[in-house]
Amino acid sequence: MIEIENLSKSFTLHNQGGAVIPVMAGAHLHVGPGDCVALTGSSGAGKSTLMRMIYGNYRANAGRILVGETDVARAAPRDIIQLRRHTLGYVSQFLRVVPRVPTRDVVAEPLLILGTPREAALARAEALLARLNIPERLWSLSPTTFSGGEQQRVNIARGFAHAFPALLLDEPTASLDATNREVVLTLIEEAKARGAAIIGIFHDEAARARVCDREVDVTAFTPARAA
Repeated sequence: MIEIENLSKSFTLHNQGGAVIPVMAGAHLHVGPGDCVALTGSSGAGKSTLMRMIYGNYRANAGRILVGETDVARAAPRDIIQLRRHTLGYVSQFLRVVPRVPTRDVVAEPLLILGTPREAALARAEALLARLNIPERLWSLSPTTFSGGEQQRVNIARGFAHAFPALLLDEPTASLDATNREVVLTLIEEAKARGAAIIGIFHDEAARARVCDREVDVTAFTPARAA
């Protein structure tokens, strides 16, 4: 479902005389349906960079990133947009929404974009919000006023609203209490059971051991070690 081949990335520092900083070379990874792979490595090793390349936020310098039939490394912007709508979900650590949009609409948006009837989309959103212990009195309010933990749970609900065939998870259990951590881990297990291919960053070692099938240390793809 997700196939990475000979992937390379460098950054050009235009404000520092055009200096080129190589950050990744020769990266390769395969994640099949129902698999969950954890990206590991020290801070700055390239975990987030790799995730952002898979999602299409960073453009690769070389190599392939196949998500289904789409090569994200070469895809046109319109194709990446379609991939994000139908195939590739992303749960980041931070919630970014339009102010004043009710929380239930924020969570339902991925389904509404796909043409799901509004009543069904809102019902799915409300079920996830209830499951993640967001009080019903907050569903009609904008999540921009919520606490950090509440915003994180709204972000998770939004990411799991549609049954994406592939998912990217950036620290999905960070800062959660034990009850909500358990809910999130169960959601990940359910996504695996329906065949989703998942790549995640998990600093929570116990969570990583529970839901991930294997670990990939991205320091193996740093230029110094890939040469």
